[in-house]
Amino acid sequence: MASRSADPKDSRESKNGGGPQLDAVSLAIIEQLQEDGRRPYAAIGKAVGLSEAAVRQRVQKLLDQGVMQIVAVTDPLTVGFRRQAMVGVNVEGDVESVADALTAMTECEYVVMTAGSFDLMVEIVCEDDDHLLEVINKRIRAVPGVRSTESFVYLKLKKQTYMWGTR
Repeated sequence: MASRSADPKDSRESKNGGGPQLDAVSLAIIEQLQEDGRRPYAAIGKAVGLSEAAVRQRVQKLLDQGVMQIVAVTDPLTVGFRRQAMVGVNVEGDVESVADALTAMTECEYVVMTAGSFDLMVEIVCEDDDHLLEVINKRIRAVPGVRSTESFVYLKLKKQTYMWGTR
């Protein structure tokens, strides 16, 4: 979204070096929704100084541009997923094709290409240890280009938050 502010300090380019520019009002709307994704547009408007209709339009534009998503975040344990792990993957050849294959697996919740000891880091959410073993041994290791994996099984999840705001 193009900045509507005349003050350059009130708008920021996305941190990835490109993409939509967000002005101070859009950032404030995002912060309001991160506090409560069900907050009414009228309440957000009051907090940021816009009408309900203007907030609705801005939120839709932020959603359409892929700047944010509004989703329900669950606790995996309470919905039947008793085993989580982070898996480091080393790849021979094209890292992107392996990342694409892993992204297509429903158990892979987070796939990121990295620099360092691993080419990819993949967060996996499974029902139990047998399910985790099947995903790693029969599916991830079977992807063409996967050279090796190292698994970091979660023993206890201490913090999981999406409240990093718009720093």
